[in-house]
Amino acid sequence: MSENVLFQMWEPFRQSLLAAHFFYVEQARKRLLSQFKDIESEADRAAEDWLDDHSHRYNPEIHDPGDFEERACDAGIEFYQLLTDMRDRTRLSVVSGIYHEWDKHFRQWIADEIHHWHVGDAVAFKVWTVDFGKLTDLMASLGWKLRGKAYFDKLDACRLVVNVYKHGKGNSLDELKSNYPEYLSDPSNDLKGPFGGMDFLDHNHLFISDEQLQEFSDAIVSFWKDVPSNIFDREGITAPAWFEKARSKDLGDAH
Repeated sequence: MSENVLFQMWEPFRQSLLAAHFFYVEQARKRLLSQFKDIESEADRAAEDWLDDHSHRYNPEIHDPGDFEERACDAGIEFYQLLTDMRDRTRLSVVSGIYHEWDKHFRQWIADEIHHWHVGDAVAFKVWTVDFGKLTDLMASLGWKLRGKAYFDKLDACRLVVNVYKHGKGNSLDELKSNYPEYLSDPSNDLKGPFGGMDFLDHNHLFISDEQLQEFSDAIVSFWKDVPSNIFDREGITAPAWFEKARSKDLGDAH
Protein backbone atom coordinates (compact mmCIF):
# COMPACT_ATOMS: atom_id res chain seq x y z
CA MET A 1 0.00 0.00 0.00
CA SER A 2 1.54 3.31 -1.10
CA GLU A 3 2.12 6.08 1.41
CA ASN A 4 0.38 9.42 1.09
CA VAL A 5 2.58 12.39 0.23
CA LEU A 6 2.10 15.28 2.66
CA PHE A 7 4.63 17.68 1.16
CA GLN A 8 6.18 17.63 -2.29
CA MET A 9 8.89 19.81 -3.77
CA TRP A 10 8.40 19.75 -7.54
CA GLU A 11 11.86 19.93 -9.09
CA PRO A 12 11.06 22.65 -11.66
CA PHE A 13 9.64 24.74 -8.82
CA ARG A 14 12.80 24.20 -6.77
CA GLN A 15 14.91 25.34 -9.70
CA SER A 16 12.72 28.41 -10.23
CA LEU A 17 13.21 29.41 -6.58
CA LEU A 18 16.97 29.01 -6.90
CA ALA A 19 17.07 30.95 -10.17
CA ALA A 20 15.09 33.85 -8.68
CA HIS A 21 17.41 33.95 -5.66
CA PHE A 22 20.58 33.89 -7.79
CA PHE A 23 19.17 36.67 -9.98
CA TYR A 24 18.34 38.88 -6.99
CA VAL A 25 21.77 38.52 -5.40
CA GLU A 26 23.65 38.99 -8.67
CA GLN A 27 21.69 42.07 -9.67
CA ALA A 28 21.92 43.56 -6.18
CA ARG A 29 25.69 43.29 -6.37
CA LYS A 30 25.81 44.65 -9.91
CA ARG A 31 23.28 47.47 -9.63
CA LEU A 32 23.56 48.50 -5.98
CA LEU A 33 26.66 47.37 -4.12
CA SER A 34 29.07 47.91 -7.02
CA GLN A 35 28.45 51.66 -6.74
CA PHE A 36 30.43 51.69 -3.49
CA LYS A 37 33.57 49.97 -4.77
CA ASP A 38 35.76 53.10 -4.79
CA ILE A 39 34.65 55.17 -1.81
CA GLU A 40 38.16 56.43 -1.08
CA SER A 41 38.54 58.05 -4.50
CA GLU A 42 35.08 59.59 -4.26
CA ALA A 43 35.97 61.06 -0.88
CA ASP A 44 39.15 62.55 -2.35
CA ARG A 45 37.08 64.11 -5.13
CA ALA A 46 34.64 65.49 -2.57
CA ALA A 47 37.56 67.24 -0.84
CA GLU A 48 38.75 68.65 -4.15
CA ASP A 49 35.24 69.81 -4.99
CA TRP A 50 35.04 71.60 -1.65
CA LEU A 51 38.21 73.52 -2.48
CA ASP A 52 36.90 74.40 -5.93
CA ASP A 53 33.55 75.57 -4.53
CA HIS A 54 35.18 77.71 -1.83
CA SER A 55 38.29 78.97 -3.59
CA HIS A 56 36.60 82.28 -4.42
CA ARG A 57 36.35 82.98 -0.72
CA TYR A 58 40.10 82.66 -0.16
CA ASN A 59 41.85 85.90 0.68
CA PRO A 60 45.63 85.48 1.10
CA GLU A 61 45.73 88.54 3.32
CA ILE A 62 43.46 87.08 5.99
CA HIS A 63 43.34 83.32 5.35
CA ASP A 64 45.91 80.64 6.02
CA PRO A 65 46.05 78.19 3.06
CA GLY A 66 46.41 75.35 5.52
CA ASP A 67 43.04 76.17 7.07
CA PHE A 68 41.25 75.77 3.73
CA GLU A 69 43.05 72.50 3.04
CA GLU A 70 42.12 71.20 6.49
CA ARG A 71 38.46 72.10 5.96
CA ALA A 72 38.52 70.39 2.57
CA CYS A 73 40.01 67.31 4.23
CA ASP A 74 37.21 67.38 6.81
CA ALA A 75 34.65 67.55 3.99
CA GLY A 76 36.26 64.51 2.38
CA ILE A 77 36.24 62.58 5.65
CA GLU A 78 32.56 63.42 6.25
CA PHE A 79 31.69 62.31 2.72
CA TYR A 80 33.59 59.06 3.25
CA GLN A 81 31.77 58.35 6.51
CA LEU A 82 28.34 59.11 5.04
CA LEU A 83 28.95 57.00 1.95
CA THR A 84 30.32 54.12 4.02
CA ASP A 85 27.20 54.22 6.16
CA MET A 86 25.04 54.19 3.03
CA ARG A 87 26.97 51.20 1.67
CA ASP A 88 26.53 49.27 4.92
CA ARG A 89 22.79 50.03 5.06
CA THR A 90 22.39 49.05 1.42
CA ARG A 91 24.07 45.72 2.13
CA LEU A 92 21.73 45.15 5.08
CA SER A 93 18.77 46.00 2.83
CA VAL A 94 19.92 43.35 0.37
CA VAL A 95 20.18 40.81 3.20
CA SER A 96 16.66 41.75 4.32
CA GLY A 97 15.39 41.33 0.78
CA ILE A 98 16.77 37.84 0.26
CA TYR A 99 15.65 36.72 3.73
CA HIS A 100 12.07 37.96 3.40
CA GLU A 101 11.70 36.42 -0.06
CA TRP A 102 13.00 33.09 1.22
CA ASP A 103 10.73 33.24 4.28
CA LYS A 104 7.62 34.03 2.22
CA HIS A 105 8.32 31.30 -0.32
CA PHE A 106 8.93 28.76 2.44
CA ARG A 107 5.66 29.59 4.20
CA GLN A 108 3.72 29.68 0.93
CA TRP A 109 5.06 26.27 -0.03
CA ILE A 110 4.03 24.80 3.34
CA ALA A 111 0.56 26.39 3.16
CA ASP A 112 0.01 25.23 -0.44
CA GLU A 113 1.07 21.66 0.30
CA ILE A 114 -1.12 21.45 3.41
CA HIS A 115 -4.06 22.70 1.37
CA HIS A 116 -3.93 19.47 -0.68
CA TRP A 117 -4.97 17.40 2.33
CA HIS A 118 -6.42 19.82 4.89
CA VAL A 119 -9.13 22.44 4.54
CA GLY A 120 -9.39 25.33 6.96
CA ASP A 121 -8.11 28.81 7.70
CA ALA A 122 -6.69 28.28 11.17
CA VAL A 123 -3.76 26.12 10.08
CA ALA A 124 -2.96 28.38 7.12
CA PHE A 125 -3.03 31.43 9.39
CA LYS A 126 -0.64 29.80 11.83
CA VAL A 127 1.78 28.83 9.06
CA TRP A 128 2.03 32.51 8.15
CA THR A 129 2.32 33.83 11.71
CA VAL A 130 4.37 31.40 13.80
CA ASP A 131 8.12 31.95 14.03
CA PHE A 132 10.71 30.05 12.04
CA GLY A 133 11.48 27.79 14.98
CA LYS A 134 7.92 26.48 15.07
CA LEU A 135 7.97 25.73 11.34
CA THR A 136 11.25 23.91 11.92
CA ASP A 137 9.56 21.83 14.63
CA LEU A 138 6.75 20.93 12.23
CA MET A 139 9.17 19.75 9.58
CA ALA A 140 11.17 17.81 12.17
CA SER A 141 8.02 15.97 13.29
CA LEU A 142 7.62 14.81 9.69
CA GLY A 143 11.19 13.57 9.41
CA TRP A 144 12.99 16.57 7.86
CA LYS A 145 15.29 17.79 10.61
CA LEU A 146 16.68 21.20 9.75
CA ARG A 147 18.43 21.81 13.05
CA GLY A 148 21.95 20.51 12.89
CA LYS A 149 22.27 21.16 9.16
CA ALA A 150 25.17 23.37 8.14
CA TYR A 151 22.85 26.04 6.79
CA PHE A 152 20.52 26.27 9.80
CA ASP A 153 22.64 28.54 12.01
CA LYS A 154 23.19 30.94 9.11
CA LEU A 155 19.46 31.18 8.47
CA ASP A 156 18.83 31.70 12.17
CA ALA A 157 21.51 34.41 12.32
CA CYS A 158 20.08 36.04 9.20
CA ARG A 159 16.64 36.13 10.82
CA LEU A 160 18.05 37.95 13.84
CA VAL A 161 20.12 40.35 11.75
CA VAL A 162 17.05 41.32 9.73
CA ASN A 163 14.95 41.79 12.87
CA VAL A 164 17.61 43.97 14.50
CA TYR A 165 17.98 46.02 11.31
CA LYS A 166 14.22 46.58 11.21
CA HIS A 167 13.35 47.01 14.88
CA GLY A 168 16.56 48.04 16.67
CA LYS A 169 16.70 47.06 20.32
CA GLY A 170 14.72 44.06 21.55
CA ASN A 171 14.84 40.31 22.01
CA SER A 172 16.47 39.74 18.62
CA LEU A 173 19.37 42.03 19.54
CA ASP A 174 19.84 40.11 22.80
CA GLU A 175 19.83 36.79 20.91
CA LEU A 176 22.26 38.12 18.33
CA LYS A 177 24.66 39.25 21.05
CA SER A 178 24.43 35.88 22.76
CA ASN A 179 24.51 33.54 19.77
CA TYR A 180 26.06 35.39 16.83
CA PRO A 181 28.14 38.36 18.07
CA GLU A 182 30.19 38.33 14.86
CA TYR A 183 27.45 40.42 13.21
CA LEU A 184 28.03 43.31 15.60
CA SER A 185 31.00 45.53 14.86
CA ASP A 186 32.79 46.51 18.06
CA PRO A 187 34.75 49.78 17.69
CA SER A 188 35.81 49.50 21.32
CA ASN A 189 37.18 45.99 21.03
CA ASP A 190 40.26 46.85 23.05
CA LEU A 191 38.50 49.25 25.41
CA LYS A 192 38.12 48.17 29.00
CA GLY A 193 35.73 49.49 31.60
CA PRO A 194 32.07 50.55 31.49
CA PHE A 195 32.16 51.50 27.78
CA GLY A 196 33.75 48.34 26.43
CA GLY A 197 32.58 44.83 25.68
CA MET A 198 29.39 43.27 24.35
CA ASP A 199 27.11 45.12 26.79
CA PHE A 200 28.04 48.38 25.11
CA LEU A 201 26.91 47.25 21.66
CA ASP A 202 23.42 47.88 20.27
CA HIS A 203 21.61 47.97 16.92
CA ASN A 204 23.83 50.84 15.77
CA HIS A 205 26.75 48.39 15.66
CA LEU A 206 25.03 45.94 13.31
CA PHE A 207 27.38 45.21 10.42
CA ILE A 208 27.40 42.70 7.56
CA SER A 209 30.41 42.18 5.31
CA ASP A 210 30.30 41.09 1.68
CA GLU A 211 31.53 37.68 2.78
CA GLN A 212 28.74 37.33 5.35
CA LEU A 213 26.14 38.36 2.79
CA GLN A 214 27.42 35.57 0.57
CA GLU A 215 27.21 33.12 3.47
CA PHE A 216 23.55 34.02 3.99
CA SER A 217 22.91 33.58 0.28
CA ASP A 218 24.66 30.20 0.28
CA ALA A 219 22.55 29.09 3.26
CA ILE A 220 19.33 29.86 1.40
CA VAL A 221 20.59 27.93 -1.63
CA SER A 222 21.55 24.96 0.56
CA PHE A 223 18.13 25.08 2.23
CA TRP A 224 16.19 24.87 -1.02
CA LYS A 225 18.42 22.09 -2.29
CA ASP A 226 17.84 20.16 0.95
CA VAL A 227 14.03 20.28 0.87
CA PRO A 228 12.96 16.62 0.40
CA SER A 229 11.28 15.85 -2.91
CA ASN A 230 8.59 14.03 -0.96
CA ILE A 231 7.61 13.99 2.71
CA PHE A 232 5.32 11.05 3.38
CA ASP A 233 2.59 10.42 5.92
CA ARG A 234 3.54 7.66 8.32
CA GLU A 235 2.56 6.13 11.62
CA GLY A 236 3.75 7.71 14.83
CA ILE A 237 3.81 11.33 13.65
CA THR A 238 3.31 13.75 16.52
CA ALA A 239 2.80 17.25 15.19
CA PRO A 240 3.69 20.27 17.35
CA ALA A 241 1.00 21.50 19.73
CA TRP A 242 0.43 24.74 17.80
CA PHE A 243 -0.34 22.78 14.63
CA GLU A 244 -2.66 20.30 16.33
CA LYS A 245 -4.56 23.11 18.04
CA ALA A 246 -5.09 24.94 14.75
CA ARG A 247 -6.09 21.73 12.96
CA SER A 248 -8.60 20.90 15.71
CA LYS A 249 -10.11 24.36 15.33
CA ASP A 250 -10.52 23.83 11.59
CA LEU A 251 -12.09 20.41 12.11
CA GLY A 252 -14.43 21.84 14.74
CA ASP A 253 -15.47 24.70 12.47
CA ALA A 254 -16.22 22.19 9.71
CA HIS A 255 -18.86 20.43 11.81
